[in-house]
Amino acid sequence: MRKCDWARWAAGLALAGFMVYAPYLYYRFSLEHTKRLRPIVEGRFYRSGCLTADGFRDAIERLKIKTVISFWDENPDPSLRANRFHSATIKESELCKSLGVDFKFIFVDVSHEYYGNRKPIKAIEEFLAIMDKEESYPVLIHCKAGLHRTGVMAAVYRMEYDGWSRDEAMRELRAHGFGHFTANDSNDYILQYVLQYQPRAAKRPSGPAVPANPVSRRK
Repeated sequence: MRKCDWARWAAGLALAGFMVYAPYLYYRFSLEHTKRLRPIVEGRFYRSGCLTADGFRDAIERLKIKTVISFWDENPDPSLRANRFHSATIKESELCKSLGVDFKFIFVDVSHEYYGNRKPIKAIEEFLAIMDKEESYPVLIHCKAGLHRTGVMAAVYRMEYDGWSRDEAMRELRAHGFGHFTANDSNDYILQYVLQYQPRAAKRPSGPAVPANPVSRRK
């Protein structure tokens, strides 16, 4: 084969490889940059997986995020790679601090002590304490993949603040990737955080009934 033929063959092979690999690179870059980032309540509450540093920076600045809550218990303060093509890292807490954002970590655990609501779930108490404060918003929550721990805590929010039923919260949880076959009472996260959850309003005892037309006791 002549030299020019080799050159054409090599160039064609390189072009074919680029056409195959470039879409994959773009897909990976996009996935890591905006990993399942979506609104729960537009302008107020968002969820995602763990993004790259550039991805978090873009989301925080674009959505005006004031609080980031991580549920990634295996890595409470991960070193975030800048992006797919840049290996420099920064701790998530440091990134948030540099952007003037509060960074919180909550350990979303499961325990036999939580069965039957025998013991309050600490993660839910910590979560509600943050979400009760208006100055926390807009809020972004995430775990590693943005599916399971993030999903159950989003369901808690829906039931507590939006007045959703368990069925409504479960439908959204499944639709956002938890999985139809795993989102049931055989999963401890589902059982303890969603199916057993009682919004605080439902726990408050009602006061004594007040007659519609009170009768005066004056003689």
